[in-house]
Formats: sequence, structure tokens, C-alpha cells
Amino acid sequence: MAKESMKARQRKREKLVERYAEKRAQLKAEGDYDALQKLPRNASPVRLRNRCKITGKPRGYIRVFGLCRNQFRQLASDGKIPGVTKSSW
Repeated sequence: MAKESMKARQRKREKLVERYAEKRAQLKAEGDYDALQKLPRNASPVRLRNRCKITGKPRGYIRVFGLCRNQFRQLASDGKIPGVTKSSW
């Protein structure tokens, strides 16, 4: 389980990226890199980290489901993820 401060920081970065996305694209298209550098650093999408939606864990992240491997396994075993079943052969 990630600390609440880490989860909050991630949410803050996501909001900044969303707010400045259009402006960043426009400045990049114009080639105005001086103005681009004056934008907040956390407005860059590169600074985002994929985190589990439930626990906030950054490692073992499965993009399709937005979960870490532990939560994915737990929810899949409980049958709470539609279309996912435990395989056996």
C-alpha cells in the first residue's frame, strides 16, 4: 500500500498534465521551447507514474485493468473482473 501523500501527489500531477496538455502541444508545434520550459515541471506527462487504482502501488502494474498484480489476482479470484477466469491445464 502506497502512502497517501504519494497517491495525492500523483493525482495532482494528473490534473496538471490535463490542464496544460493543450498549451504544451501548441508550444511544441510552434517550436517555442523557452515558453515550454516556463510551464510547471509536473505538467509534463513524462513525470506521471502508472499506479494501481486501489492501493497506489507503482510496481507490477497491469495497464489493461489499471491494477497491480496483487489486486488483479484477488479480484479475479473473487470473480469481480468480468471475463477473467483462473486458467488450469
